[in-house]
Order: sequence, then C-alpha cells, then structure tokens
Amino acid sequence: MAYPYQIKNLDEYQQAYQQSVIDPEGFWAHVADHFYWRRKWDKVLEWDFKQPDVKWFLGGKLNITENCLDRHLGSLGSTPAIIWEPNDPEEHHRVLTYRDLYNKVCQFATVLKNNGVQKGDRVCIYMGMIPELAIAVLACARIGAIHSVVFGGFSAQSIADRIQDAQCSLVITCDGAFRGNKDIPLKSVIDDALMACPSVKKVIVCTRTRTPVSMLKGRDVWWEDEIKQVETLGNPPCPAEEMDAEDMLFILYTSGSTGKPKGVVHTCGGYMVYANYTFVNTFQYQPGEVYFCTADIGWITGHSYILYGPLSAGATTLMFEGIPTWPDAGRLWDITDKYRVNILYTAPTAIRSLMGFGLGPVNHKDLSSLRKLGSVGEPINEEAWQWFKTHIGKDKCPIVDTWWQTETGGIMITPIAGITKEKPGYATLPLPGVQPMLVDENGQEVTGNGVNGNLCIKFPWPGMIRTTYGDHERCRKTYFATYENLYFTGDGCLRDEDGYYRITGRVDDVLNVSGHRIGTAEVENAINMHAGVVESAVVGYPHDIKGQGIYAYVITDRLTHDMELTKKDIIQTVSRIIGPIAKPDKIQFVSGLPKTRSGKIMRRILRKIAEGEMDNLGDTTTLLDPAVVEEIKRGRL
Repeated sequence: MAYPYQIKNLDEYQQAYQQSVIDPEGFWAHVADHFYWRRKWDKVLEWDFKQPDVKWFLGGKLNITENCLDRHLGSLGSTPAIIWEPNDPEEHHRVLTYRDLYNKVCQFATVLKNNGVQKGDRVCIYMGMIPELAIAVLACARIGAIHSVVFGGFSAQSIADRIQDAQCSLVITCDGAFRGNKDIPLKSVIDDALMACPSVKKVIVCTRTRTPVSMLKGRDVWWEDEIKQVETLGNPPCPAEEMDAEDMLFILYTSGSTGKPKGVVHTCGGYMVYANYTFVNTFQYQPGEVYFCTADIGWITGHSYILYGPLSAGATTLMFEGIPTWPDAGRLWDITDKYRVNILYTAPTAIRSLMGFGLGPVNHKDLSSLRKLGSVGEPINEEAWQWFKTHIGKDKCPIVDTWWQTETGGIMITPIAGITKEKPGYATLPLPGVQPMLVDENGQEVTGNGVNGNLCIKFPWPGMIRTTYGDHERCRKTYFATYENLYFTGDGCLRDEDGYYRITGRVDDVLNVSGHRIGTAEVENAINMHAGVVESAVVGYPHDIKGQGIYAYVITDRLTHDMELTKKDIIQTVSRIIGPIAKPDKIQFVSGLPKTRSGKIMRRILRKIAEGEMDNLGDTTTLLDPAVVEEIKRGRL
C-alpha cells in the first residue's frame, strides 16, 4: 500500500507545512481523498474556537473499520494485521491476518447486536491486552456504538464514574488479566463497579485467566458462548454502519485539574485521517515493517498507534500483554528479536526503568532489525535519549520524541524519522497541519526564537477534541477559555534558536506520572476520603523513573506512634478509589498548609519544597500563617 501523502525529505516537509498553513482545507482534503468514503464531504471545515465548535469533512459518510479492514482484504488479506505476544513467554503467540481480524470483528459485531447494542450506544471495555480487546473496539466502531476503553489498572470506583458519566448500556471485560507476575481480577472489579451503574444491562466476559467469577443470570454472558451462537448461524456478514464524519467514535477519560475525570470525545472522519497521516509520516512506515508500540489500548496511544493509525495504513502492529521487566528486564529485546521488529515506540518511563538494570539484559540480543525508535507520554530526558539511541538503536536508528495529548487525537510536534535533524530532549517541529503558538500569561503572542511561553494551537486539525462528553462547557473552559481563539494545551514550552520546540511540563494542576496524566484534585479527593485525614495538598516532584512523582502533604487528626501504618492506609485508600497508578510516592504529615488569607493553598510553595528548592520560595508574606512553611521545610522527606 503506497502513501501518496508520505513526506520523503526535508524539502517535502517544508512544502507540505507551508501548504497546510496557507490552504489547510486543500491540504487535508488531499490526504482524506485517499480513504474509502461512502459519500464525499460537502465542506472540509467549519470552526469557531469560542464555542468551541469544530467540524471536519461535513456531510462525509464512512465507517472507520472499512478503512482499517475491508479495503485491505484484496491486497493484504493474508498479511499479519496483529501479532500478539502473551504475558508468559512460554505461552504460544497469536497472529491475526487482515482476513482473520475482519472475520472476528464481524462475528463480535453481530454478538453486540444480539445483545441489544445499537448505533450511538456507549460500551465500556475493561480488558487486558489480548487480541479480543482490539476486536471489541473495532466491533463497536463497525456497528456505530461508541467505545469507552478503561485501563485495566483502574479501581471499581473509577470505572463506575466513567460508566455513569457515559451511561454505558453494556460492558465487555475478561475473567482476569495477566500483567507480569500479577493476576488482575477484572470481572470482580466490574461487579463492584456495577453496583452503582443501573444503565448497564449486559456484561460480556472473555475467558483469559480462568479465575473463578460470579456470573449473574440475565446480565452476564460468556464471550465464547456468544461467538458459538453466531457460528451456528454460519457467520453472517456484518455490514459496517454508515457514520457521519462528525459522529462520535469513542470517549476516552482523562484526568483534569478538577476531581472528576473528563470524557474526551473523538469523531469518525477527522480522527481517522489524522491518526493515519501522523502514523505514516512520523514513523516513515514502509509496507511490511513490523511495528511495536508498548502502550496499553486503555490510553490514547493505544487507540491511535496500536489500532486505528497502523490498521488504517495496512501495517503489522504488535500487541504485548505483559510488562517490559517480566520475567526479566530483557523482555522487550526478546520480543524485538523474536518478531524482527522494525519500529519500537515506547515511554521514557520504560526506558529509564530498563536503564536501571544495566546492559546485561541488552547484550547478546539481536536488535539488528530495528530501523526507527520512538518515545511517547512525556518529554524524554537527554540521558535516557542517549541510552536508547546508543544501546538499543546502535546509533543507526532515528528517535522520534513525540509530543501530543489525549485531546489532540494524534502526534502534533515531533521529528519525522530520518528526516528532521534530531536534538535530544526536543520534540523539534510541528507536523504539517499543526500551527503552534507561544503566549505569555496575558495571552500575548511570544514571537521569535530563544523564547518561553505557554503552548497553544491557533488553528484546528482533524484529530482534535470535539467536546467533553455530556458537558460542553467544561470543554470550553478547560481548553478554549484561557486564551481567546486558541486551544490551550496546558503545557509550558521553549522554542530555541533553531525554532525547535521543547515541552517543559504542565503549567496547571495536572501531574505527568509515567506518561499518565493525573489531576492533583483527583488524588486529594481520594486522600481526603480516608477517615483520619483532615486536609491534603498534592504536588509533583522530579522522579528518576516516573518523570514526576506524587508528593502529598497531609493533615491528620490521628497523630499516633505508627504513622507508617497510616501512610499505608492512605495509599490503600487512593488505590481503591482511583487505582494503583495514582498512589503517592511520598506522604509528609503536616500540622497546616500554606494558605492565603482567602483560604487558597499555595501549591507553588509546596512544589518548590518537594523539589528541594528551599531557599527560593518567593513571597510568603501574604500567607495566613508563614510559620507553617518553616515547619514543612524541616519535615521534608
């Protein structure tokens, strides 16, 4: 499969970028022309950032699965679409060709229909990283149901919040999941969550770990039994539902600066075009290459760059059930060797963690198949970048350090593999169609090079967020109200003398822990639910492996001799309410918090103390009780 819109060299990048700014509609119409549309669009773009209201390919009709599956059957039917590597290296791997995947998606789409799912219904998917997760996602898209995938590490409370917000009618889960040396009891977590979710009428359970589970008559059915019923009818084909370009494709929940997670909405047409374009160009994907993204499908990276981007491009995408350090720290290199992986896309957290094991696990592994490397989730520090380049890429592979967000739908600022001149720690240049802008605190544009500012985007791109599910005002306030007529990313940014962009971190109350965004308010709410806690404040601090760690300052009414046990209790509470991903790394008990006279917690001061910047706290005279700062400094962990 050729990609006529694939950039081949720096001159082509400059031309494509210029064209995308001068004539964005013509530029994106040219890219979109290379997909299968049931009906072409009447108008490429309508937009207004005030509302916000953005529509791409108006009047266009399509189904994303016809572009990911049906159109490849003639030329790529016997080509591997998904290679699945199980958690246990001794277990047999699976390969699904495009024909296999198409058949299984049609089968399961029929199962969904048999269980009452209709176009526009919301379906919650809470599964481990097995091929059935990919099949479930694509089956929803095939019949026009809106999928909401929830990462397998979230708690029952977090799942219940998401199911209630979207009013899901059906849940797809597994009996359990394998992750390293752990068995995660997915079905029992779902059972707990559903106690508060009357909207759910059916639960489809896929067998994976053979963990004993409770199955409620009339509500819970086994995946395998439902498939058998379809097979006895001779596997009738499941035609793809015709969708409008602006119909909802999926909801993906992400942490914000308030306690409640927000459901980011992506739509069918623009998201498909953008995920494909950014995949094909960033990684310079060539037909036949084996592409391995180590993310979980529960995150946007898995949606865009394990499933929709690669499959719409006819690529071979590798799905891995386990973790990079189990059964030992050589696992990713074993997988690379076993499947002759050409492109490896992973997170700085994983790289830093593997660096800690030294070169033993890397030595004697054949990594000669690698051609391109990528990093995602947070800015990669220079030390990790150099290690990745030298020891994994053997100084022969370009690294794409990609910057983007759940809300952007796909990669925004990145080197193009082998084309853009790299600079460690820099996301370098925007892709065509992306118009970044730096502004100061007052929203005035910061021009020129060698400058810092808050990163905004001044023109729409096809993959961007359309709304937050059920609460459009929250979308407006979060992304479009800070600066007039701009999308505000929430990130600070440096543009250097070469015009290269370097993301310097969040400027709002959101942490980036191991590449996952976690709202400080969300963690504080969870800590405050512990019986002995009076109040808490949470900030981020530099962490060698995770990038950012979670530092919690806690006021408790139970100063007992065993504060270590209280710490463990608080950590357990956070794990139960949000999930282990949000556990504080450090908990410091304090008698008070630095507050202004109006009662606002001065997190800036707490952040500096957590970072060890004791002598540079700025003005503390406006605080209600400046003495509390000295006490916090003395007790710093």
